[in-house]
Amino acid sequence: MPQDQRIESLDDSLRANIVDVAARRIFSAELYWRDGVITAITELGGEDSCLPYLLPGFVDAHVHIESSMLTPVEFARIAVRHGTVAAVSDPHEIANVLGLEGVRFMLDNARQTPFSFCFGAPSCVPATPFETAGARFDCEQLEGLFQAGEASYLSEMMNYPGVLANDPAVLAKLNLARRYGCKIDGHAPGLSGREAAGYAAAGITTDHECSTLNEAEDKIASGMHILIREGSAARNFEALHPLISRYPDKVMLCSDDKHPDELASSHIDRLAARALQHGHALFDVLQCASINPIRHYGLAIGQLRVGDRMDAVEVGDLKTLMPLKTWLAGRLVAEHGKSLLPAVIPESINRFNARKIQASDLAITAGSERIRVMQAMDGELLTREILLAPKVSGGHIVPDSDRDILLLTVVNRYRPEKPAVAFIQGFGLKQGALASSVAHDSHNLIAVGGDAEALCRAVNGLIDQQGGIAVVHNDRFECLPLPIAGLISDRDGDFVARRYAELDRIAKRIGSPLRAPFMTLSFMALLVIPELKLSDRGLFDGRTFQFTDLRV
Repeated sequence: MPQDQRIESLDDSLRANIVDVAARRIFSAELYWRDGVITAITELGGEDSCLPYLLPGFVDAHVHIESSMLTPVEFARIAVRHGTVAAVSDPHEIANVLGLEGVRFMLDNARQTPFSFCFGAPSCVPATPFETAGARFDCEQLEGLFQAGEASYLSEMMNYPGVLANDPAVLAKLNLARRYGCKIDGHAPGLSGREAAGYAAAGITTDHECSTLNEAEDKIASGMHILIREGSAARNFEALHPLISRYPDKVMLCSDDKHPDELASSHIDRLAARALQHGHALFDVLQCASINPIRHYGLAIGQLRVGDRMDAVEVGDLKTLMPLKTWLAGRLVAEHGKSLLPAVIPESINRFNARKIQASDLAITAGSERIRVMQAMDGELLTREILLAPKVSGGHIVPDSDRDILLLTVVNRYRPEKPAVAFIQGFGLKQGALASSVAHDSHNLIAVGGDAEALCRAVNGLIDQQGGIAVVHNDRFECLPLPIAGLISDRDGDFVARRYAELDRIAKRIGSPLRAPFMTLSFMALLVIPELKLSDRGLFDGRTFQFTDLRV
């Protein structure tokens, strides 16, 4: 067929500077596609400064959609504004609450959008045996997801002590994933040297928990890919970005946990732009931001080649990478900051059986000269253990806002139990309390505050709502309800982002210096991240993987 006749029969086309990441070249061209697939790229010449630039779409290489407090449909509606066309997602947050029912909710909802989700099979539900979760995943549940083609990889293996100790239950999950030819994601904060090599030797291919270059390079030397994480709480980009130029074939970009207000303002596009500002080469940055996750996970995402799906983002320049338009399988889904994807009203599913608490439940009898205090650090999931003299009143240890020693509680949401109590430094509240039913990974209720009464009001208000995030201030209770598993809103993404931002501002107004106080709070129950954390069963030392006493 003559070329002119062939082109006239095609459905859609555009003219742009094509950024060919694989060939590391830029050229002006007319690109044609039909039924979502690129059918021809007619080169017009060199780079044309009058034309926009067409790039492969961005990919978030590791994210928990639930942390955005949005359904997959609503996450996609916001993500495409940033030129994101795919996300590698671990649904272990909702799996910890609702088990397979929760995972299938995510799968079913994701099918209602053209956005590409690559879901993993959660490897650690619950994350540890030292907390109460709503479900348990063993090899039977995992194999069901692999057999049905509903999971494409084994999600982050957080039980790195079990991997290194050759725990039979852990090895069974790893062997199962290998038997189905699936990639295995890692989660091993601080692991280096021989331990990192041993962890990688178990078949684990990625890690997103590195906080130093030395740790990351040890893991790369062991054969792992490093995901540079820049989320709402954990921010490792500044420490790790040199890897982009040193190992462009071994690095990906991810958000891990991204709250709705930040997702509304930035995603992988802004991370890629920051990398350019740091002097990294354009093609190295785009390889990390799009091509590497496509190849590593075998994503059915186009790379701007004939025969590929037409998945792309148009930008005005190659410095700011500000998205102008986004296509998914040839469909224009975002234009000039506006999402063109339709909203879908979700069903609500939940599991909530917590009992309300009272101030006496939080009372701790005095009896030691020093107590263990968790120290939260801005931009980190890690905490420190510090030993401090407690403030005592009426024979009880009480919060001390002058020294920023606040009361922390975790309340079992799955059955009526007495709350666990500890003390924490770093939240800076001068009054009131913050509470959340988002508390990684088992998602019991967690709250922090300067007095027991405010803490009780925050927790009990969330029990009435059956989940959400809340702030108590000036005798007022304000909340963003999360009726889906106590993790996800049933509202549209822009509303959720605005309401979350309002509560975030109030938290900062009552004293919190943290960049993301609610996100930081949600990780204070994540036992697999050292040093001290609090589960619904008590204070936990993540270095020794055992409970410890509040009193020294």
